[in-house]
Amino acid sequence: MKIAVLGAGNMGSALLGGILKAGVVTAGDVRATTRTDARAAELRERLGVEVTAGGNVAAAEGADMVVLAVKPGTVPKVVKEIRDVLEERQILISLAAALPISVIEDAAACRMPVFRAMPNIPVVVEEGAIGICHNAIATAAHREQVETIFRATGVTAFVDEEQMDAVTALSGSGPAYIYMVIEAMMAAGVKMGLSREVSLRLSEQTVLGAAKHARESKLHPAILRDQVITPGGTTIAAIHELERHGLRSMLISAIETATVHAGKRTNALLLEIERQKHS
Repeated sequence: MKIAVLGAGNMGSALLGGILKAGVVTAGDVRATTRTDARAAELRERLGVEVTAGGNVAAAEGADMVVLAVKPGTVPKVVKEIRDVLEERQILISLAAALPISVIEDAAACRMPVFRAMPNIPVVVEEGAIGICHNAIATAAHREQVETIFRATGVTAFVDEEQMDAVTALSGSGPAYIYMVIEAMMAAGVKMGLSREVSLRLSEQTVLGAAKHARESKLHPAILRDQVITPGGTTIAAIHELERHGLRSMLISAIETATVHAGKRTNALLLEIERQKHS
């Protein structure tokens, strides 16, 4: 399988690194493009793949899978740039948040499988959460190919396109919420007399270990929480304080707000694309 990654910035290069490390493809099967020569040289040195500054058409031509890793507002322009070399057999994947599949299909003017993926930043350490949706042309075989690519950088979940705003709010923005939790736990440890180094190390590992335990045990988080609690102990006292301040309600409201905002961003992006068409 030959893959072209157009716009190999942080997310695009993280995806490249993951699929190469997992052996999904070899370096010779990958072509990538960047905005600058300096970035292209850095990726060639680090990943050992063919990278050019520009050259989207040449990179996309003949590829089995074309990944659009550019900003949302730039995607239609890039797709129009490469559409003369697009083929029905190819798979087109957009990493651009907020941009609907219909816009990509219109720009491509080619009856081909189109996917949208919402990776989050932990893909850089191969522990990402990736929500994926696709158009009606995509088959089970296409889904399997796309999932193989993204599994190299984390955990995948297929959803309907109308659920992508919720994916953006939950897992796309989610790392920021968890970083805040780690920061707060570290600060609490410092307040209680631990050094910053010790407090940060314990906080990071506690979050990592709890997440891994939840995933591998396959138990509901409430059950796991209750396993930590002892009658009259420190954990139930702390949980009472968290409940009193509405931790769960705050997180639910935060994700709800982010979902609504993601929908507004999609609408604003569509209006801007429409304006550009008529300008």
